[in-house]
Amino acid sequence: MKTNFSLLFYLKKRKNYVNGNVPIYMRITVEGNRAEIATNRDCDPKRWNAKGGRAIGSKEEIKVLNTHLDQLQNAVYYAHQRVFDMGLPITADAIKSSYLGTLINSHTLLEAVADHNLKMEQLVGKDYVRGTLNRYKVLERHLKVFIPLKYGVADMDIRTIDQAFLNGFDHYLRSDKNCANNYVVRTLKILERSFASVWKMNG
Repeated sequence: MKTNFSLLFYLKKRKNYVNGNVPIYMRITVEGNRAEIATNRDCDPKRWNAKGGRAIGSKEEIKVLNTHLDQLQNAVYYAHQRVFDMGLPITADAIKSSYLGTLINSHTLLEAVADHNLKMEQLVGKDYVRGTLNRYKVLERHLKVFIPLKYGVADMDIRTIDQAFLNGFDHYLRSDKNCANNYVVRTLKILERSFASVWKMNG
């Protein structure tokens, strides 16, 4: 489920402010947690609509300013969508990092499993038998159905995989796929092995 967030444009006055233009900032809020971003624009407080988060007036410079703020707003919404599409937890800092282009994109779960399967396939007949590879490929197919069904995304950042995910996948195999206990236990072990090395790299 996509986590909602709010975006506010506001004037950030200095402590020793007396008069003149004030810098405009954006504030991203997710579940009470905030992140601020400078817009590199300013405005006279007398011409600022605090509720609407835009400058007031019909002059060309005001129109240009408001158009720029509209563009920044669209960019923040796009940044939020990008965090969601990556399967990362939606936080104010994550949206800010996505907006600034500093969001670190680690391996995704399906990417890690697919990479593991590719390497294993190259070793079939040497270190592995075809049956073992087939079990890993079945795991990959299960995950491609489970992740969109449970989380509403095509793939997930591997850093977000935790015990709750494994428990949910366990329940999915037992309830939705009617898999036997031995199969479920074996499949979860296969899952953990397939991305164990990447998991270690990420903490």
